[in-house]
Amino acid sequence: MLMPFSPAFPIRTDRLILRPFTHDDLEGLNAIQSLPEVARYVYWEPRDLDESAKALEIRIGQTTLTEEKQPITVAVELAGTGELIGDAMLFWQSEQHRSAEVGYVFHPRHHGRGYATETVAALLELGFDGMDLHRIFGRIDARNDASARVLERVGMRREAHLVENEMVKGEWTDEVVYAILQREWRARR
Repeated sequence: MLMPFSPAFPIRTDRLILRPFTHDDLEGLNAIQSLPEVARYVYWEPRDLDESAKALEIRIGQTTLTEEKQPITVAVELAGTGELIGDAMLFWQSEQHRSAEVGYVFHPRHHGRGYATETVAALLELGFDGMDLHRIFGRIDARNDASARVLERVGMRREAHLVENEMVKGEWTDEVVYAILQREWRARR
């Protein structure tokens, strides 16, 4: 992969636009991040407006990869309305192993419509075709059945179930790892 790497934004899917975050996204991002059901399976607690503003500042700068251990973060908006409905990232893990991690959160009002699946598929395409990655994985809380279904729908296989491997929000949690290889992704298309 040639460095630095920056996607050709916006990334368009059938129903969505994946684009860099802007300062105008604060209200929409906080509408997502302030919800307990959104924060349930992630490392952070529901965020107030100031906490979302700090998170937004970080996201605004995450549009180009210059070294390992950096994410590209995208705002996910509905193409028809421009409404911000989610937050997703492709986190470059290793140049040597050509690997990255995918992650996402969506407003619950938009769950069950395939938007997360559509977003993850676009990020897999970005990673495999744009960055020539070998392997992309997703790590989820084992209780998050909906997220497991998203990763399975894009062709990822369940590779590991780590029992009580992390202390999250005061409790031991299990983690499940899903992954897909570049050749498997291309064979599906």
